[in-house]
Amino acid sequence: MSRRYQRFRQISKLLPRILPGNQLHKCRKATSIHSAFSTISVPNSDYDGMRSTLILHRGFYSQRYSTISEVSHESNSPPVDDVLSFIKSTFNELQGPNHCWLNKVDHRDKDCLNKDGIFLLIAGQLINNSQIVFMIEKIKSIQQRFPQLCIVGFHCGSSIGSADDRTRLVELIMKEFLTFPVLLSSKNFLQMENGACYILFKDFKNSVIYHDRDLDIEILNKAIEELHMQQNGYTNSGISNLRDLKSSWVKQAEVTKEPCSSSFLQNLVLYFPGCVSADESGDRLFLSDSNHHRIIIFDGNGKIMDSIGSCPGFEDGEFESAKLLRPAASFYHNAEDCLYIVDAENQAIRRADMERRVLETLYPTCSISKNNSSVWTWIVNKMGFGRNSDMKSKEFDSQLLMFPWHLFKSVDDSLLIINRSFESLWIMDLASGKIKEIIRGFPKILETCGQLITEKVSLLKQMPNDWLQQQIDASCSPEGLPFASLLSSVTTFQNHLIMCDTVAQRVVKLNRESGICSNIQFSNFGILGFPYWSSFPLERVCSEAPPDGGWMDHLQSFSLLPGRIDIRLNVDIPVDVDLVEPLQEGCIWRQARGAATEILGREGVVGTSEKVGVAQQWYDDLDNLAFSTPESEMVKEDSCASSDVKSEDKRVHIDCSVNTSPGTSEVIIYVALYLKLRRDPDSQEVSQEKYAARIADILNPARKGGIGRDSCIQLLLKSNADLRDLIFMRPLHVRIKMDCPDHPKSENGKDIILTNDSIEVNVMLQT
Repeated sequence: MSRRYQRFRQISKLLPRILPGNQLHKCRKATSIHSAFSTISVPNSDYDGMRSTLILHRGFYSQRYSTISEVSHESNSPPVDDVLSFIKSTFNELQGPNHCWLNKVDHRDKDCLNKDGIFLLIAGQLINNSQIVFMIEKIKSIQQRFPQLCIVGFHCGSSIGSADDRTRLVELIMKEFLTFPVLLSSKNFLQMENGACYILFKDFKNSVIYHDRDLDIEILNKAIEELHMQQNGYTNSGISNLRDLKSSWVKQAEVTKEPCSSSFLQNLVLYFPGCVSADESGDRLFLSDSNHHRIIIFDGNGKIMDSIGSCPGFEDGEFESAKLLRPAASFYHNAEDCLYIVDAENQAIRRADMERRVLETLYPTCSISKNNSSVWTWIVNKMGFGRNSDMKSKEFDSQLLMFPWHLFKSVDDSLLIINRSFESLWIMDLASGKIKEIIRGFPKILETCGQLITEKVSLLKQMPNDWLQQQIDASCSPEGLPFASLLSSVTTFQNHLIMCDTVAQRVVKLNRESGICSNIQFSNFGILGFPYWSSFPLERVCSEAPPDGGWMDHLQSFSLLPGRIDIRLNVDIPVDVDLVEPLQEGCIWRQARGAATEILGREGVVGTSEKVGVAQQWYDDLDNLAFSTPESEMVKEDSCASSDVKSEDKRVHIDCSVNTSPGTSEVIIYVALYLKLRRDPDSQEVSQEKYAARIADILNPARKGGIGRDSCIQLLLKSNADLRDLIFMRPLHVRIKMDCPDHPKSENGKDIILTNDSIEVNVMLQT
């Protein structure tokens, strides 16, 4: 018996052991990327239906068994090699016989695609795919955690000549706020009828494929970390580089990128108005103008009263300077006079104090350091070069709240937060901002807040059915509840239902008694200030010409004597376009540089009581900081600058003054003109196609054709609204150069003569 036992022990040493849990084996260090992430299936009937995943780390592999849904890592098969070769061949041209790049500026965009970097593809059928939102959420979370990772969307098996497919992809980019490029291919490499997968690779070889929609995001995290560590080695410097790669999840807001495929629509007054809430007692509505990264506050008649947010980013502060990144649902707390906002892309909850006009962060909790308040720190932060270390939070928190979208308040004063895919519900304490509970899966979410969801759905069903069907996004709604994606897009307000129309980029109201549905006509656009997306950064505004071939409406040079110069800008509006309202001071951005002094406010007072654009404030703050002098040393100049904005004889007149010294100087004027197509009762009815084409040309004065313009037209035509009611913003860019010789001398040859001069600049708005 003892001999049999010894023989059995000898034999057992030669056989692999299969045990529940983790099984560790000594092995050689991985020599290839593919071998590090291959899948091993265990041929054992005792473990039927169970899967194993191989993870290599410093000479060991851990083979784990789980009954969770399969995570499939396919071997590097020839079709995948073809995919990688095809993608690599398209890098140098935006469009070819079998491909078309969307959301990519041009082939010179070095930051967009790095051939030597690590790539993660979301590949397959990206449109008409009910699972795509789940996968995009994971991809965007990976993108925030690894900002240097090259992420690409790859839609294969469609005709690149199909305007419908291109338009739906552009719509997906706009709806999901995709900042990575998307490649459209007519070849169906992966043979996927209705699905998508993840492909991870480096150096365009040894790829790893993940097919499962429910893939644990930590698997991708570990795989990317392994690739990066293999690239840099296991040295201390390599680990340091890995930490730099992961970075802070908030820091990405400093260099926020935005989708460029739908940039034509950016000049519409509203750009994906996603959510709305109300303060009925205060006659206020709060609209999340999501892709403009701001909250617009307006009354029941559409008069804009205030706005929250200056540009994309993550920064607390006064409404004019605070930064949001794609705000979604909001909730007004009447007792606190505060607005709670879901900051979707920042994965945060913000709180706006309406009385103090200050935006704060409720979640994640941040340790804000107020000790470092030097002037240089202020300048660096304002210019976007600060490390933003005071806004860092724990990495656990950064991944806990993943792309929230919907927001409700429960009876026990808790906030109920749901993401777009309806996969997660977070229950947050209203006072502390701490997450008390996380609920996964739509059935369990329905058990917790089913009544609140049902109430919202009942409101939606009161809207016209044809209009409602146009708004439904099947990819964002769980099965059995087709209207779920619109829960935060509707609210009650007095005797009306207010509804966001993300197809026509407008807000509509339905009278609950008469059933009449109409557009909300916005006014008082000067409150919005000059839009951030039309202003140039400081280092570019000082160049001789607009950066990257940017558009300039008018450039004119003058030779004048130094002194006070009064400038009148006359702007002619095309006959088929109407100015929606008289131009307001807040819609004008000015800068004088060189030998010209800064442009002052009205009546010789620096600044005005009116709200001006954040870009103008930013430059004024820098000028005041750099050139301010003690009040006792300040000398009040006789020639004070003034500005006046008038609309008469179908022209827009802008008056301003500057003081010049000998030398060259330049005055830069930006104007935000809010326009819409003119209704001419005497003319014959023109088709919607011509209206859409005309709007696309006005939004694109440089006449850049191609995919962007075509997609813009198709997206405008998707709505049933009359396009003549659509309000859009046309930025006007004028530069006036002045060359001034020395001051003329008096007869005694000592005193100088001060001169006053005036010039007129006539500009025809090119549309």
